[in-house]
Amino acid sequence: MDTTKTTFTLNSGGKIPAIGLGTWQSKPNEVAHIVKVALQIGYRHIDTALAYGNEHEVGQGIKDSGVPRSEIWVTTKLDNTWHHRVEEGIDTSLKSLGMDYVDLYLIHWPSSTDPKDTSKHLPDWDFIKTWQEMQKLPATGKVKSIGVSNFGIKNLEKLLNHQSCKTVPAVNQIEIHPHNPSPKLIDYCREKGIHCTAYSPLGSTNSPLYKEPTLLLIADKLARTPQQVLLKWGIQSGWSVIPKT
Repeated sequence: MDTTKTTFTLNSGGKIPAIGLGTWQSKPNEVAHIVKVALQIGYRHIDTALAYGNEHEVGQGIKDSGVPRSEIWVTTKLDNTWHHRVEEGIDTSLKSLGMDYVDLYLIHWPSSTDPKDTSKHLPDWDFIKTWQEMQKLPATGKVKSIGVSNFGIKNLEKLLNHQSCKTVPAVNQIEIHPHNPSPKLIDYCREKGIHCTAYSPLGSTNSPLYKEPTLLLIADKLARTPQQVLLKWGIQSGWSVIPKT
C-alpha cells in the first residue's frame, strides 16, 4: 500500500494524508529543496510553523515542485507570543507561505506567552480565549480546519468543557513513538473525535530508539528499516506521522 496516498478523515471533514514531511529543526536554505523533492516523489502533506522560521522556504518549495496547491495538505501553527493576535498570526503565516489558505491551523502550545517578556504568560489571556478566536477562522476561508498541539488531557478537558468551545479541535499534534506512546492521551482524543498527528515518530532528537533490540528484530524479520517499521506502526495505530527527511 502506498502510504503517501492513505488519509484519515477529520471531524471537520478534511482528509489529512497519513504521512507528511516535518520541517522542525531543518537547516536554513535547505527547506525549499527538501519540500520540493518530497512533493515530487509523492508526499502530499507538509508541516511547518511560524516558530520554525521557515514558512517562506516551505512555500517556495511547494511552488517549485510543480504540484498543484489543491493536491497538498499544509499545516502551520500559531506561535505562543501570538495567542492574542490570532488573525494577525494567520495572515503573517499566509504571507510567508505565499498562500491564500492552509488546510490546518494549530495552536502550537497551550501557552499564551507575553511577547514583551517571554518568561511570563499574558496576564489577561489564556488558550481558551485563543480558541475563541481560532473558531472564527474557517468562516474566513483562510483555514480549512483548526486544532491544537502539545495539549494534554487536563488542558483538553478545560478547553472542551468551556461554554465558548463550539468547535472540537480536529487534530492534536503530539510527540508519539515507542519511547513516548501516550496511550491515555491518544485514547482520550479518539473518544472525543480528535485525530492525533505524531511528531518525532522516529524518536526525538538523539533518541536511542534505533538501538532497541525488539525494533531491530522486527525490522530484520520484515526486511525493512527501523524507520519504516516505526512509521507503519503509527499509521496502523490510527495516527498520521510527520517525520523529518
